[in-house]
Order: sequence, then C-alpha cells, then structure tokens
Amino acid sequence: MADADIWPSEIRLLEEGRKLKVSFENGASFDLSAEHLRVRSPSAEVQGHSPEERKTVGGKRNVAIIGVAPVGHYAVRLDFDDLHNTGIYTWGYLHELGAGGAADFAAYEQELAEQGLDRDRPGER
Repeated sequence: MADADIWPSEIRLLEEGRKLKVSFENGASFDLSAEHLRVRSPSAEVQGHSPEERKTVGGKRNVAIIGVAPVGHYAVRLDFDDLHNTGIYTWGYLHELGAGGAADFAAYEQELAEQGLDRDRPGER
C-alpha cells in the first residue's frame, strides 16, 4: 500500500503517552507502544544512512511520548521524554509498524538478546 493511499482519521495519545492510537480511513486502527515507536524511529540517529548503520536501542521500556507535531500533510514528529525528537513518522510508516507490530517487536527483542542489551537498561549497538 503506497503512503498516498493511507490517510489517518485519528491520532491520540493514550496511557499518559505510553501508547499512540492511530486510526486510518481504510478502517485499520493500531495502538502503538511508545517503546516500539522510539526504538524503530525513522531518524538517522537510529536508522543510520544504510541498513548496516541501523542501531538497536535498549532501555526504552518506560519511554513516553510527550508531543505530537504535524509535518506537512504526510507525517508527524514525535517528541519522547528521553528528548529524542528527530524521527518523522509518515502515515505509511505508522501503518506499517501497526500492521507488523507483534512480529516486528519480537524481532526487536531478539536483536536485544543477540547484542546483550535489554528493554530496561540503556544502551545501543
């Protein structure tokens, strides 16, 4: 599904910023954890400039979203309480994270284990 085909109908913070509810006009609706959004931030700081540069970030189990700012008509910038705020989350990327959420989060937990990191202790590799 192309980003142009995905349009949000509602974006709402839940659970004191621990979740972001995103509903789309196509009927899909996802409750995305702040932790998942933070560790999969589309920012260069996390993703790097190539797949080889992507970082696995630990210690974000209790991170919260403290701000949601529109970026044009195509995305939002999320501000996290750990001061990370450089990721631009397109509607398509939010839909992708929601649709593949459980599998992607399991892959993240596997990456943590493989790299000696965990969800509670800060660190990255």
